[in-house]
Amino acid sequence: QVRLVESGGGLVQAGGSLRLSCAASGSIFAITSMGWYRQAPGKQRELVATITKGGSTNYADSVKGRFTISGDNAKNTVYLQMNSLQTDDTAVYYCNARTIRGYDWGQGTQVTVFS
Repeated sequence: QVRLVESGGGLVQAGGSLRLSCAASGSIFAITSMGWYRQAPGKQRELVATITKGGSTNYADSVKGRFTISGDNAKNTVYLQMNSLQTDDTAVYYCNARTIRGYDWGQGTQVTVFS
């Protein structure tokens, strides 16, 4: 099993930036890709961005050009740099690790964007 711990959420004004971090531990060798998902109140959890072990990235259309996912293999950490934040970005953000066994999730970190 992979243990994921997110950090970096908080309260930010629209137009501002935040950087989320996700530190992975445990069965690191089994990870094939990692990603960020988010869930706003009353809505389903949705994909934000993913990154493979090889560094290939994928983004939801709503965040393209504003968010950047990156990884530091030495630190077993994945980051999500969020710029030009909008009120619609308000959600709980979850880190996800895809492994050969399935998916593991972090506990989530709250991001609140106010106008």
